[in-house]
Amino acid sequence: MRRQDRAVTAPEKIRAVIDACEVCRLGLQDGRGVYVVPVNFGHTVEGGRHVFYFHGAAEGRKVDLVRRNGWAGFELDTGYRLQGAEAACGYTAAFQSVIGEGPIRVVETAEEKRRGLAAIMRQATCCGDWTFPDAAVDAVCVLRLDAEELSCKEHL
Repeated sequence: MRRQDRAVTAPEKIRAVIDACEVCRLGLQDGRGVYVVPVNFGHTVEGGRHVFYFHGAAEGRKVDLVRRNGWAGFELDTGYRLQGAEAACGYTAAFQSVIGEGPIRVVETAEEKRRGLAAIMRQATCCGDWTFPDAAVDAVCVLRLDAEELSCKEHL
């Protein structure tokens, strides 16, 4: 990160920024370039590593690229506010963001799918007390990304 003065390094602050985000932009290599798709997400920390869960259809471009490449980049942001100035070059923006990358895979077990879906619902609703019918768990595709690199930045 070029602007170290904007780096957020405290684990609890990074977690708070992630918790405030509503959408993750997932970047997957497709051979011609990068396919970026906005997705709902869930987040946990396991053994000090940030883990992100996503869900969707069991087939399609996103899942094909995950299976083919097994690696993804991601971006989350929140709190964007344009801050005006007298001159155009003085304008700036307030924001908080998280950027990272790591291995991504399709979750295979019903137990881990349920954990991922619970994390997604907790992120979306602030409530983690959900049940998921077996048929729904069987039908949905859940993806797991283990962030090997993650940086958090803020300009408030």
